[in-house]
Parts: sequence; structure tokens; C-alpha cells
Amino acid sequence: MIGTILSALVVGLIVGALARLIMPGKQNIGLIMTIVLGALGSFIGSWLTYQVGYSNSNGGWEVIPFLVGIIVAIVLIAIYVGITGKRTGTPRGTAVR
Repeated sequence: MIGTILSALVVGLIVGALARLIMPGKQNIGLIMTIVLGALGSFIGSWLTYQVGYSNSNGGWEVIPFLVGIIVAIVLIAIYVGITGKRTGTPRGTAVR
């Protein structure tokens, strides 16, 4: 039980961090929210992948659900940033001098 929770947190951190690295601009969100959104993205991505009929026939590391989880985490982070307005950087339409 503890191992499952810890592995979910580690995967959530990895997926959330990769999603934030892929997203353009800087997202001003904390480590806890990165883990939560990454874990949620990983869970939803895996669920969606299996709902469309994916099966891991080689028995190894499941790349497709992992990649879909990153994409879902990107969407979740974008929604979170859009709702909370926690984005930093140069506003649109302004020139950097």
C-alpha cells in the first residue's frame, strides 16, 4: 500500500515535470500541484488509453499510456493556470527590451 502511494507520487512528479517542461512559457505552480496534476494526468491518460483498446502485449514498460498521461497533464496544467492566472512572463503584445 505504501509502495503504491509512493510510486504514484514519483510517477506524478515525473509526468508533471515533463508536462511543465514541454509547455511553452513559465508556469508559476508549486511542487505539490505539479505532483497532483501529474498523477491525475497519468491516471486519466492510462484510463483513456485502455478505454480505446490498448493492450501491453510485450509485458514491459507501457510507453503509450505514459505519453498520453503527459499530454493529459499538459491539458490539466493549462486549465489550472488558466483558472488561477498563475502564469509569469511577458504579456502578449509587449516587446522585450
